[in-house]
Amino acid sequence: MAQMIFVNLPVKDLETSKAFWSKLGYSFNPQFTDENAACLVFSDTIFAMLLTEARFKDFTKKDIADAATTTETILALSAESREKVDELVDAALAAGGSPANDPMDYGFMYNRSFQDPDHHMWEVAWMDVEAMQQAMAEGE
Repeated sequence: MAQMIFVNLPVKDLETSKAFWSKLGYSFNPQFTDENAACLVFSDTIFAMLLTEARFKDFTKKDIADAATTTETILALSAESREKVDELVDAALAAGGSPANDPMDYGFMYNRSFQDPDHHMWEVAWMDVEAMQQAMAEGE
């Protein structure tokens, strides 16, 4: 069985978060979604549990980081092409996300980033693995 990952993220308004990700074309697993949590599906093995702050506090003794002023993590998603990177980030910005960092273009790798409504930072990246290996072999 393939290993799965569930990233747990606190959200201020669960319905706003669900609407944001739905606009980007993602779905939620209803089996793990209720008024306190939504299981955002990225693939068969990758999920983000969007938890109301009250529910998130049930899992930690620490304070919840204010993602608007601190970076608690940078979450990265792969894309099939440069165009798909632009498509997803542009959709995120149009759906209520905000810009994060400047785009990075290394020729063989391209990424852009955005912040979701709770200011969690998401990076979307495309990489041409063969071109990267060639560049590394040539010492670039």
